[in-house]
Amino acid sequence: MDSLDAFGGDEDAALRYAIALSLQESGGASPKEPIELDSGEDEGQGRSEQKPKLSSVAKEPDNSPTRQTPENASLKDTPSNPEQPTSATPSSSTALGLAGMDRKKMEEERLARLRQRSVKRKASDSQPEEQDRRQRPKVDFKPRASLATKATPHLPYPKGIVKKTWVAGCPRKDDIKIEEVLQKDELELAMISSFQWDEEWLLSKIEFSQTKVILVAFASDEDQQEQMKANVPRGAPIKFCFPPMMSTGNMHSKLQLLKYPKYLRVVIPTGNFVPYDWGENGIIENMVFLIDLPRIDDPKSKTSNKLGPFGDELCYFLRAQNLDESLVNSLANYDFSEANHYRFIHTIAASHAGDEWRRTGYCGLGRAITSLGLNTTDEIEVDLMTSSLGSLNIDLVLAIYYAAQGDNGLKEYGMRGAKSGKTKESISAKIALKDRFRIYFPSHDTVVKSRGGKNAAGTICAHAKWWDSATFPRELFRDSRSVRTGILVHSKLMMVRHRRSGKSKAAYAYIGSANLSESAWGRLTKERGTGNPKITCRNWECGVVVPIPSRDSSEEGAGSSDPADFSNVIPVPIEIPGEAYGATASKRPWFFLDN
Repeated sequence: MDSLDAFGGDEDAALRYAIALSLQESGGASPKEPIELDSGEDEGQGRSEQKPKLSSVAKEPDNSPTRQTPENASLKDTPSNPEQPTSATPSSSTALGLAGMDRKKMEEERLARLRQRSVKRKASDSQPEEQDRRQRPKVDFKPRASLATKATPHLPYPKGIVKKTWVAGCPRKDDIKIEEVLQKDELELAMISSFQWDEEWLLSKIEFSQTKVILVAFASDEDQQEQMKANVPRGAPIKFCFPPMMSTGNMHSKLQLLKYPKYLRVVIPTGNFVPYDWGENGIIENMVFLIDLPRIDDPKSKTSNKLGPFGDELCYFLRAQNLDESLVNSLANYDFSEANHYRFIHTIAASHAGDEWRRTGYCGLGRAITSLGLNTTDEIEVDLMTSSLGSLNIDLVLAIYYAAQGDNGLKEYGMRGAKSGKTKESISAKIALKDRFRIYFPSHDTVVKSRGGKNAAGTICAHAKWWDSATFPRELFRDSRSVRTGILVHSKLMMVRHRRSGKSKAAYAYIGSANLSESAWGRLTKERGTGNPKITCRNWECGVVVPIPSRDSSEEGAGSSDPADFSNVIPVPIEIPGEAYGATASKRPWFFLDN
């Protein structure tokens, strides 16, 4: 029996992944008081000394049926020396909670770290110019007037930056570790969403004695939600947010909002909150976007603060997820000026009609590109990396191509709705995609020859049944090979540029959680009864659009037709343009279910 037949051929059912966060110890419900990013309260008072014990959650591949496989072996094989790679796979782990941990020793170590950081801070204050040179971001847009006070603290990434995740055993370059993202000694509040979790690992990365935590998670029903809340130890600073779900689909977005004493860090990774996605097993890499937004201390400036395009869409997304309104409102306490050089992109799991269909999925992508002034009707080049594939057809690829030009979704929708769906324009456009749109996914050989081999590719997923379908656009695919030899790539990245030199628009990159599937990007159809457009999305996703300035222009909105210019802004993780699958008769992609 075909493994997909159990889902009746339903792609979305096959993509379903039920994250069941249940904590080991029962206790009181999670705290009732509102959580804000800037509440002004003393974060260290009134906290219980008991840290939560979290149970394991089975780790399953993105966009694949739930199953237990040899690939999903225990993470306990992680080497004690983090610099040495291992072939341990993305897997399910048995969380041990905090049993056996020496709390007194842990507290002594934490205080020692605080003292050491204080010494380093004093030393760095004496050399501000040298420190600024070391941490100057690559994207140097024209500065905008800041709403923050003159006493704005030094921010590591005030203009935003894209990095690859660190990988054990690889030389460090343009990368970042999870510890450097979280900065747990100063972290006051963390809102974290993820598709997969390793709770024992979470406990090791965050100081729960000083940090409030909100986990955006999936629960199948209200009973499971209540069980998860009830299992939190009494007084533990953990809250849950359960986004509303379609009957099929995934809570697949990866987003972190990290509050520090003087600024807010917005983090958009392509990886989950598990050790292998952050390089600790030395087998898989991801990408991450970070930007640090200063807190506004002046009451007048705070009152007049406008979040702008990036902040507005972030709030729209968080409210749709049912996050506490107090937290969403508290974003207005931070200066989003530098963030508005970018655009926050999202997919919200629901059917969206009225004017809302324009804001999410590939329709929202096109809207964002236009708002940045990067829209064009000229031909563009698209290089798209994905770690998971849905049941693709050329219509979805064409819709994403037009969205990448800045179209709001109606162009492909109109072609598809034309009589017989076989207009000359649509046929011509589909043929032309072969030379304009390249999709990167690892071949079977690339996976087998990687550091971790077959056991490392549990979250890289495609299905032979879909690949061999007559409507699957196989001609667009290239092998995905990391520039770090032997490493598999879990990143979701789209790079867009003009085909011809001399053009100055449409150069940008998308970095986020969305794989190449209808569940991740949505589908525009007619609303029953009205005939008006609506977009239906089954997954929760989020990402960011990063403009790519040309070498000889600092003008905001300018772009580049030279693919080399992307490396001036983002660390391109794979070999471009890559080997086409059609170039070798025996080349086949990695099929998770066949291995």
